Amino acid sequence: MKRILFGLLTATLIFTLGCKTKKENKLPRVAICGLAIESSTFSPAQSGIEAFQARRGDEIFTYYPFMDDTAATRARAQWFPALRGHALPGGIVTRDAYETLVGETLNRLKENLPYDGLFFDIHGAMSVVGLDDPEGDLIQRVREVIGNDVLISTSMDLHGNVSERLAHYSDMITCYRMAPHEDAVESKKRALTNLLDRLESGKGKPKFKAWVPVPILLPGEKTSTRIEPGKSLYAKVAPAAEREGVIDAAIWVGYAWADEPRNHAVTMAYGDDKEAVAQAAEELAECFWNVRNEFEFVAPVATLDECLDKAIAFNDKPFIISDMGDNPTAGGAGDVSWTLNEILKREAFRKENGPSVIYASIPGPDLVTKAIEAGIGAKVSGMVGAVVDNRYAPPVKLSGRVEAIKHGDRHAETEVVIRTGSIDVIVTKKRKPYHHETDFTDLGLYPRETDIVVVKIGYLVPELYNMRADWLMALTPGGVDQNLERLGYKRIKRPMFPLDKNMADPDLSARFIPLANE
Repeated sequence: MKRILFGLLTATLIFTLGCKTKKENKLPRVAICGLAIESSTFSPAQSGIEAFQARRGDEIFTYYPFMDDTAATRARAQWFPALRGHALPGGIVTRDAYETLVGETLNRLKENLPYDGLFFDIHGAMSVVGLDDPEGDLIQRVREVIGNDVLISTSMDLHGNVSERLAHYSDMITCYRMAPHEDAVESKKRALTNLLDRLESGKGKPKFKAWVPVPILLPGEKTSTRIEPGKSLYAKVAPAAEREGVIDAAIWVGYAWADEPRNHAVTMAYGDDKEAVAQAAEELAECFWNVRNEFEFVAPVATLDECLDKAIAFNDKPFIISDMGDNPTAGGAGDVSWTLNEILKREAFRKENGPSVIYASIPGPDLVTKAIEAGIGAKVSGMVGAVVDNRYAPPVKLSGRVEAIKHGDRHAETEVVIRTGSIDVIVTKKRKPYHHETDFTDLGLYPRETDIVVVKIGYLVPELYNMRADWLMALTPGGVDQNLERLGYKRIKRPMFPLDKNMADPDLSARFIPLANE
């Protein structure tokens, strides 16, 4: 009888310990979702569902180098990736596209309930027809599905906008600390690591979130962290985040090319020490406000004529000109023809032995079709540009020799190079940004050996920046015009610096945002 009782007790103990071990080793259940786009409301373009390159299920892991099969991060949770959609910046998103993507996201989240955490990966500058705060709307609807007790960590671009609603429904929220965004992957990993750390430790939601709206609205081309004061300003973020009682802190510059009440700068901090969290957010806000008059463009700016004059007289290669007003990576339509039209007027470029020029780029689907039919080496003629945004110049008639044809680009679909005089014009089926050297060399173009390279961009991405012999940013027109006073804001909160240059100092005291389950 004693042996039987001893055996029963032993079995019970083993079962109890086994259950406890399984419970202790149970991995948290973490979902992933988000939609990312910058949308200019000053562009006539609209972004439909075809603009979003949505990834679903395990395909979402390919967004994150730190989440491959062998990564330590991957082993820390049970993952339930739902839908993550990313689009090239563009015009306002159609309501139908938004509702379709949101509906699918919510349905996918419902399939694997319940969750312990959610990684909410967004840009933060999406505009949608009929909505003032799409990311706030999206996260609120996600909360309605997953519940308010789930820990949400939000990752953003520093050019995103943090409304009070987005701050409320996010438990932890952070953004990049560099512009250009060389730390994008690092920032996403930080947001996800913070989430996993809180789940594994059992600490759960941070106790306090401090939000400070800062009435500043500046273009990214004036707030680059390559130069002062942006460099020193953003250098203060990491020390603020490393204080005892603070989990993370951030500064959002905001997005200048949308006319909505949420468009302005914000600082935030969150953690478990109320005083430390408030102090971090307030100090970052005050530092931003104190240097507001020091922000200048990251490179010299000039009219297009002045840029071309200097480029033609320059003796080294390449001289890069940023066609800023129609930058597709900031939300421009990408097909404003004004700059190309002005370049084609220049006598210096009409002969093949003139200064060599690459113009990147202009959509012209009809001319692309003609070039494909005619073949490399043939002469073609057709209209390009100004199909979407014709406010500044009409479509341009471009005539020249077909130098290259390339199919299969994920943005442009098809690209052709048309040589006219000394200019190589890249004509695309659909708009595309040209940021990498291979974007050019794949078409048989060599920017390092070219006198003048004109790119629809604002501040140069690292590859272009590192190859430049000199650089000017041209104050050209378009949906992302750098002269903000020409845009005609009607709905942003006023007063707003620099539109209201003599405004009084604002109240930069921290506002504590309640947790989603409060």
